[in-house]
Amino acid sequence: MATVSLKGVKKIYDNSVTAVHDFNLDIADKEFIVLVGPSGCGKSTTLRMVAGLEDISEGELLIDGALMNNVQPKDRDIAMVFQSYALYPHMTVYENMAFSLKLKKVPKAEIDKKVREAAAILDITQYLERKPKALSGGQRQRVAIGRAIVREPKVFLMDEPLSNLDAKLRNQMRAEIIKLRQRIDTTFIYVTHDQTEAMTLGDRIVIMKDGFIQQIGTPQEVFDHPANVFVAGFIGMPQMNMFEGKLNKTGAGYAVTVGENTVIDLAPTIAEKLAAAGYGEKNVIVGIRPEHVLLKDSGPDVLKGKVDVSEMMGSEIHLHVTAVGKDVVLRVNTADLSAEKRGGFAYGSDLNFTFRPELIHLFSADDEKNLI
Repeated sequence: MATVSLKGVKKIYDNSVTAVHDFNLDIADKEFIVLVGPSGCGKSTTLRMVAGLEDISEGELLIDGALMNNVQPKDRDIAMVFQSYALYPHMTVYENMAFSLKLKKVPKAEIDKKVREAAAILDITQYLERKPKALSGGQRQRVAIGRAIVREPKVFLMDEPLSNLDAKLRNQMRAEIIKLRQRIDTTFIYVTHDQTEAMTLGDRIVIMKDGFIQQIGTPQEVFDHPANVFVAGFIGMPQMNMFEGKLNKTGAGYAVTVGENTVIDLAPTIAEKLAAAGYGEKNVIVGIRPEHVLLKDSGPDVLKGKVDVSEMMGSEIHLHVTAVGKDVVLRVNTADLSAEKRGGFAYGSDLNFTFRPELIHLFSADDEKNLI
């Protein structure tokens, strides 16, 4: 097992394009770290630098305290699972899984034991004599994972391993990876653009944008306390609603004004943090998650809107509402609705709503950083 440390790591290509800027991360032994972000944010490049498939332009990579910058990939004691499976088509599943061990001249009996143990963990024992073309996408990905497991690496790297699978298989394989992690108990670095994978798999997640780390934290930390507007919008589905607003001090604490004259008093817990930071009147971006929007008929804290789309999801209705000149998404529990509303809301119907005051997020209009 292994710790991994990246200290000030940069990747600068020959055309002077910097793909990764000043990447700093300490990964504990047996920790499952997920790098997540949109396409082109530098997450796969970072993983490839750990693997040795990309040179590190600046900074240091340490595995178990040993500097790895100039160590060959084969000598780093890591194993990597790719998006494309990368199986040898002319070999059986057994031969694919055994190949790296044969190259290392491992005794046949030991190879057989390791391959069959890995196959049992992944439930692919019945496919050991088949060729990859006779397997489904999910089965091929299990073989690719099995080929990495038999090497018993210090660090397990996965580069978008589920993105080639359909939605149902992706959900199944995500659960398989969670179970696998419990059974093989090694250090994982996992790359994905899918925030659902990041939230369900990671002990901690590293959110990246344009080569920079935006935030590092547990899934709950980044969901509850996003560092900036980008993280707030990226984590959570449907994504957080954002409004231009004005923060004001009131006699009792603080309030935000959204739209022309909708005033929402902030919860005491938020007001205390704002007061401690010394905030006064300020232009802000007000964030609220769709599940934290409440239907309300009237009051000074109500926004008025019109329904554009009503999506029935069974236990919930997702409503797209035009309010304050923008599309606002609400997630409404059908159990909270009257019988006639449970089938959905008519296009163009009026809908009034407000925000749960204790779950409002406030970001500076200047630098988009979280105020609280």
